[in-house]
Amino acid sequence: MTTIDRSRIKMLTRREESRYVAERPKSRALFERAKTSLLGGVPMNWMTQWVGSFPIFINEGNGAYLTDVDGHRYLDLCMGDTGAMFGHSPRATVEAVMRQVQRGLTFMLPTEDAIWVAEELTRRFGLPYWQFYMTATDANRFAIRVAREVTGRNLVLVFDRCYHGNLDETLVSLKDGEVCHWMDRDREERVVGLLPNPASTTRVIQFNDLDALEKALSPQDIACVVCEPAMTNAGIIYPDTGYHEALREITQRFGTLLVIDETHTICAGPGGLTQAWELKPDIVTLGKPIAGGLPAACMGLSREITEKFLVRDHLGEGIGGTLSGNALALATMKATLENIITEPTYRRAIHIAEQLADGIDKAIKAADLPWYLNRLGCRVEYGFCPTSPKNGAEARAAFDVELDNLLHLFLINRGILLTPFHSMELASPEITDEDVDFHNRVFSEFVNELVG
Repeated sequence: MTTIDRSRIKMLTRREESRYVAERPKSRALFERAKTSLLGGVPMNWMTQWVGSFPIFINEGNGAYLTDVDGHRYLDLCMGDTGAMFGHSPRATVEAVMRQVQRGLTFMLPTEDAIWVAEELTRRFGLPYWQFYMTATDANRFAIRVAREVTGRNLVLVFDRCYHGNLDETLVSLKDGEVCHWMDRDREERVVGLLPNPASTTRVIQFNDLDALEKALSPQDIACVVCEPAMTNAGIIYPDTGYHEALREITQRFGTLLVIDETHTICAGPGGLTQAWELKPDIVTLGKPIAGGLPAACMGLSREITEKFLVRDHLGEGIGGTLSGNALALATMKATLENIITEPTYRRAIHIAEQLADGIDKAIKAADLPWYLNRLGCRVEYGFCPTSPKNGAEARAAFDVELDNLLHLFLINRGILLTPFHSMELASPEITDEDVDFHNRVFSEFVNELVG
């Protein structure tokens, strides 16, 4: 196996950072200006998590491409971290928005579109009752609240290195075997705010560890397990064979609800992994791409949970907000589900992902690098260690910050954007065969430069 010279990584990073700064004077100037009015110089703090000494300011997004204020055009493999998974401004979504804005945006009353969307989600995910929100964070927050109401329990269980939005209960991790607030994998920064003691709200275990799961649930004081069917935040981590069957059996045995978060794993197909793997959760949550990039999310409930939860034909307070289920969001969800989040779309996107993965794999093998490669539907991910991690702890231990930063800088300078935080590529159906060839050529160039 090829051993990478660490001094070469540092040298290449300095070169690429210099190029990044020199080629983006307008983005740099806008960032300096933004520091006087925007917290951290950006409208949302994660926008500073990209590589480079300042973020790229975007002028336009169309299909699979973004164009920045300096005129650089990028093949976008981040796609708004799944929010724009099917392409920027897909036609059916845009047309639905244009129609609905002429008819009203929000009414605090239902529209017929809401019924269509709920019925379609039932067909795909198998759960009969739905509520709508603005973000997946909201959907997960209210799913936890429902679970606590139904079970009369307070605690939540999540997997180490998960991400389910900005919730006190899920921004947690394991360090030296102890539950702690979630920390950035390289800078060890704690979550902002004086949060509750994480041990008072949450238990954390490693994914794929059934013994730990049984031990954690056996006291019968956990309201719900919140999980992705396959982990994505720490890279793609597949469940072991039989894991989901055991997860469902153990949760039911101890009276714990199972919440499946499909926000990222919707990359696997029109019904996510819940449909593909015939999972039987009590609650499903989904956000990001469901409205083609507009803020929208949903929560699906099983019949049994709904019957326990519904009191006097009223759900009570605390599981929604004023703009939840607004007319614009529902009209956009209907158009996106009906015309974009479809089997033909996935066939195209998965085909593209397979081509991207094939090119990456060939370059890795040609250089004899000890790197692994995973694919989940139209999501491709690779890591700088020989074998794919089985849980969050292994993923954390394998993460190479310097190499990851260099990869992102190198690709950005040549017109390709990856998802920040790790080497994740999301293949939209808007990507062409020519785009794939361009990506694979640039990735091979990166590998060749790296190994010298």
